[in-house]
Amino acid sequence: MAELQAEVRRLAELSTQNNAGKHEESSSKSSALGNSDPLSITPPKEKLTLDNPFSEEITNFKMPKNFVLPNSLEPYKGIGDPRAHIKKFQSMMFFNGANNEPILCRSFPTYLDGAALLWFSKLSAGSISSFKELARSFINYFAASKIYVHGSDYLSTIKQGQHESLKDCMTRFAKVTIEIPDLSSEVHLHALKSGLCPEKFQETIAVTKPKTLAEFREKAVGQMEIEELREARRINKPTQSKEDYQEDLFESTN
Repeated sequence: MAELQAEVRRLAELSTQNNAGKHEESSSKSSALGNSDPLSITPPKEKLTLDNPFSEEITNFKMPKNFVLPNSLEPYKGIGDPRAHIKKFQSMMFFNGANNEPILCRSFPTYLDGAALLWFSKLSAGSISSFKELARSFINYFAASKIYVHGSDYLSTIKQGQHESLKDCMTRFAKVTIEIPDLSSEVHLHALKSGLCPEKFQETIAVTKPKTLAEFREKAVGQMEIEELREARRINKPTQSKEDYQEDLFESTN
């Protein structure tokens, strides 16, 4: 009986030693594989800050206390002529009295959004030491985006709708012409005339033959005022009741 109990204790000790060995082996394998348990992997922290692509001189430049960023320039999102955006930005900054390299460089990212802001965030740290370098890199990267800008031929496709007011038509037209670089006034005027509905105003233009955009706009303003007056009368005109209509009809037949 004593021998049997001793054998049971020996087997229990062996079992304990084997389990411990397997646990150590499992731990060593897990460490060797880099802890492959997906639940125990700590995800990397998301980067929430942008790398600074500017040189030390631009980065350390102290912005003037009274400097205010212009707020009338729409951010560039990656579609349109990048050169036009650069020119607008420079003219606005110059108008506000800011025309040195550090201010231009530090202010420019404010007017980027979408794909353009993503482009800026990927510029190498310390790679930009002047606004000329920043502008060149920007223009080269988005050079293909210029194809989205309408050309002067597109103006011939803008036609006044059958029930569209002259004001609404010219507003649509103006939004497109703003985006067309170097648009000649002759092409502009011809496209405006061609897009009009065949109504009285087109007949007026055909008779008066305005030779400049200023002359055309002068005629157009008069026509817009007439259209707005007619619309106001239509809205304010009281609706005739059925009884009044029948009474008027009876009086007219007698």
